[in-house]
Amino acid sequence: MNKTELIEQIAASADISKAAATRALDAVIDAVQTTLKAGGEVSVVGFGTFCVGERAARTGRNPQTGESIEIKAGRVPKFRAGKALKDAVN
Repeated sequence: MNKTELIEQIAASADISKAAATRALDAVIDAVQTTLKAGGEVSVVGFGTFCVGERAARTGRNPQTGESIEIKAGRVPKFRAGKALKDAVN
């Protein structure tokens, strides 16, 4: 499912226009991004938790040349599924 299909499904489920569903989805995505950028965490009970993880610097390898390269440390977004989501999938 891509973003357009998700918007169509939200609009149908909530009985709202596609424009309103687009604004709502964009607002949710923006809120999650803003919170994660500030180092926070977003928990949606039953769905899951979005958080920021730290990835340590490491040595990698260029697959084309075989040359070793240094990959610098960074922050990465993570998602942990909630129990209700896990149960719904299984």
